[in-house]
Amino acid sequence: MSSVYGYVRVSSHDQNEDRQMIAMAEHNIPAHNIYIDKQSGKDFDRPSYKILMKRLKQDDLLYIKSIDRLGRDYEEIQDQWRILTREKGIDICVIDMPLLDTRNGKDLMGTFISDLVLQILSFVAENERVNIRQRQAEGIAAAKARGIKFGRPVLPVPCDFPAAYRKWKSGVITGPEAARECDMPVSTFYYKSKQFEKHKKF
Repeated sequence: MSSVYGYVRVSSHDQNEDRQMIAMAEHNIPAHNIYIDKQSGKDFDRPSYKILMKRLKQDDLLYIKSIDRLGRDYEEIQDQWRILTREKGIDICVIDMPLLDTRNGKDLMGTFISDLVLQILSFVAENERVNIRQRQAEGIAAAKARGIKFGRPVLPVPCDFPAAYRKWKSGVITGPEAARECDMPVSTFYYKSKQFEKHKKF
């Protein structure tokens, strides 16, 4: 007996999958048959998707909200589509694109149209992924140009560091003792000491 499944994907844990879940509910997909991944669509190495692939059997039906929820890599989307529809023998319904419903038009013309639409949409999905990365890179470059710094803020050197540094260099105290006087980790004390020796400033 065939079963109906749904696949939902968001790119990160802080993104909301509600819109996709509402679409699944509208198509009466049982909650226990909906598989959710919260990670990038760059490949198919996703835990829930792998479990779903093991459960799918011939004549099952899989719903996805849009083709980019399946993935964002052009060639891999094509490969997965072939695996699902031809090797697994299941039907796929892309909710936002009625032309990508393999239950319709199983004749030669219907298959041709479906394959053509799939190629176009998977290309668009990958192109959007490339554009997102480019926009991120441009945003970071623009922020750096405005003087915005990324990463951890540099902590100021305690005012008693120079005195502790001199006592350590003269052998009066050890490095760990000097670090304790400055109330900083030993590794940080040594790092700041090297900076000072190299640039004569912090």
